[in-house]
Amino acid sequence: MPVNIIAVIGAGTMGRGIAYVSALGGYDTILEDVRPEVLAEATAWIRGAFEEGVVRGKVSAADVQSALGRLRTAARVEEASDADLIIEAAPEDIELKIELFGMFDKFTRAETILATNTSSLSITEMAAITQRPELCVGMHFFNPVPKMKLLELVRGLETSDATLAACREVGVRMGKEVVTVRESPGFITSRVNALIGNEAFTMLEAGIASAEDIDKALKLGLNHPMGPFELVDLVGLDVRLSILEYLHRTLGEKYRPSPLLRQYVNAGRLGRKAGRGVYDYREPKPKS
Repeated sequence: MPVNIIAVIGAGTMGRGIAYVSALGGYDTILEDVRPEVLAEATAWIRGAFEEGVVRGKVSAADVQSALGRLRTAARVEEASDADLIIEAAPEDIELKIELFGMFDKFTRAETILATNTSSLSITEMAAITQRPELCVGMHFFNPVPKMKLLELVRGLETSDATLAACREVGVRMGKEVVTVRESPGFITSRVNALIGNEAFTMLEAGIASAEDIDKALKLGLNHPMGPFELVDLVGLDVRLSILEYLHRTLGEKYRPSPLLRQYVNAGRLGRKAGRGVYDYREPKPKS
């Protein structure tokens, strides 16, 4: 099942990053979002990311022009009906994703592959709403998509070998290192990261060390590229809380969310996107 046209549904942080690597990987790419302002922000971001890549010598100006020529936007999911592969990049909400998969099943060709960028939710549940469960798969990209090398390819209960092979080829052309995992709550990375991040919040709440020192210890002592608090501020504390709540329901007590994490989310401290999470990213107020 050759893939030539990829549609990315949702132009938020993850969607625009996936569209970037898709177009750069040589695929005709449709980036869809119902919000015109988000589409405008996404296309501006993609252009800026390409320009930065040229300056840093990571990509040639000619390749950038070719990639931009392969990218188009859409305001309705139905405009992606000619895609060979749909990659859904909506928020981590199982009901929303099931609804989207039902829509995709109606307007796409019968052979179109349907993928979700979920970091923890059930591909099998999404596939069950469709008439093509063998063509449904998880493609878990990591933020920031242009820089992070890993792609978790997730097999649902009925995902076919041919679907996995096609999506593996897509991942490789996008410049990713691909691992395959059988569907289970949290897959590989989210499951381990949730435990590490949750324990970091427990230590912070207990006053064992500061956030800065916990981050430094894991970076220097365990060779992590980012500390757990730096990472959760990038991902979003609300996203991490949602994942932990799901893992707590499905895998048991050891994934119970830290009360401090929940308190931060309730206070609106959601990370970089809100200007404040564990750390404060707001501009300092000028002195009067």
